[in-house]
Amino acid sequence: MEQTETVSAGPAGGGTSRRTLLGRTLGAAGVVAAAGGAGYGVARAAGSADTAAPAASTSDLVGFYGTHQGGIATPAQDRLAFAAFDVTSTSATDLQVMLGTWAAAAAQMTRGLPIGAVETDPQAPPIDTGEADGLGASSLTVTVGFGPGLFDDRFGLADKRPAALADLPTLPGDGSLQQARSGGDLCVQACADDPTVAFHVIRNFARLARGTAVIRWSQLGFGRTSSTSTAQQTERNLMGFKDGTRNIKGEDAADLDDYVWVGRETDQAWMRGGSYLVARRIRMLIESWDTDFLSDQENVFGRYKTSGAPLGGKNEFDTPDLAAKGTDGKPVIPLNAHIRLASPSTNNNQKILRRGYSYTDGIDADTGLLDAGLFFLAYQKDPRRQFVPIQQKLGQQDGLNEYIRHTGSALFAVPPGLSAAGDWWGKALFA
Repeated sequence: MEQTETVSAGPAGGGTSRRTLLGRTLGAAGVVAAAGGAGYGVARAAGSADTAAPAASTSDLVGFYGTHQGGIATPAQDRLAFAAFDVTSTSATDLQVMLGTWAAAAAQMTRGLPIGAVETDPQAPPIDTGEADGLGASSLTVTVGFGPGLFDDRFGLADKRPAALADLPTLPGDGSLQQARSGGDLCVQACADDPTVAFHVIRNFARLARGTAVIRWSQLGFGRTSSTSTAQQTERNLMGFKDGTRNIKGEDAADLDDYVWVGRETDQAWMRGGSYLVARRIRMLIESWDTDFLSDQENVFGRYKTSGAPLGGKNEFDTPDLAAKGTDGKPVIPLNAHIRLASPSTNNNQKILRRGYSYTDGIDADTGLLDAGLFFLAYQKDPRRQFVPIQQKLGQQDGLNEYIRHTGSALFAVPPGLSAAGDWWGKALFA
């Protein structure tokens, strides 16, 4: 089926069809769409972008194709650009073409290349927005997920919705959630060691989505707050504490299989090898926190601020002794300390893989205070058994609640990685 929806106007006032735009955008590596008996297939043309000249340097490349999507167990990069999209078209064909276009463009960008060939037409908009030209790949990863809303009646996907993609229940502390910062049919997580490289993905995906999807909300992040590799040091959040010390590491295949990657337990075969992402925008009441005594701050987290060691311990990676008591008979690590309530030992041995980032969005116009905090990203096998019960406990008891407000929330099913050129996110959904 030929798609001829007008998505932009040329200099003479004529429309540019999506098919024409794809051809111009990706050149010989363009997405070729053809109607088939099993659905609408999207594949690369014979002159694939993967045969083009490689980026100038390969030291900062993260492979795009593989069993799992990059940006999950990948060593966490320094910068984040995240966006949730709402699909505005009701055509399943439009959605598939867009996802195929995104995949082809992402394959280019993760290699430090523009999304199309060299510009040749001065009377047409540039193929690539150009701001990342010359910056290299910067360890860019692009991760795409599907929100619960994608599985409504619009695209015939209702029976493909995984049970684990159940809407998040109302959780303790959700009273400050803003609808304008929550939900979404699709998400795009771009992580890189250069902020422009990460933003370049969101900007170009939004252009390629024109006529099919629009950005619902977005978030920029800096300063990763969790290490996802044994080779990385633990970074600090905006409260000055090391964050994610006991996080799952990408080198731990057993933990990844047990807690992160979806396996044969799923009711939807298309999700095997994928994961589930919970995104929470958590504002920190910085000014209030900064007036509190050091001892109070350390009791809130259950760790020493400078070393990161658990209270009563000596080194950051010491196992917290939750049974230890002081000379006064009280627990060394308070009962409402964050590390106690978040510990696997108090949560049926459940874990999540965290990839959070700090954010700052200027000043709150209503209060004149900083709007800054943590953009929490957590990957897991099943949010119903992992994030939800952990957050229910934290939301009710955590001493940290005095200093934070949850202002955004979203859940996404993140499908497995792409196998090769011609594959695209969710292809199995439409098979």
